[in-house]
Amino acid sequence: MATDQLDRTFAALADPTRRAILARLAAGRASVTELAEPFAMTLPAVSKHLKVLERAGLVARGRERQWRPARLEARPLKEVAEWTERYRRFWEESYDRLDEYLEELQGRAKEKGDGGKR
Repeated sequence: MATDQLDRTFAALADPTRRAILARLAAGRASVTELAEPFAMTLPAVSKHLKVLERAGLVARGRERQWRPARLEARPLKEVAEWTERYRRFWEESYDRLDEYLEELQGRAKEKGDGGKR
């Protein structure tokens, strides 16, 4: 994934309102009016959030007569998931090494404890 695209995606996801809009769009297409319902903000403010999501490639807008429904474009989210996968593997391996080390320490502690009881 290109760094610029990744930056735009993370910038768009940084805002809780935009994440809520994406969550709503995961259920299906919606108009700006429908997307604005749960928020205490104006339609132009919601439109600005949609434009950020569109620039990041997370939302596409259609045209059906007077209605311009927005729909989720999940490809950038998949790319973010693939990018973060590397780090998930890193942390899992780190935790595995930590588990091994702790088991080794516990084994040593048991050995020392057994030696003092004899």
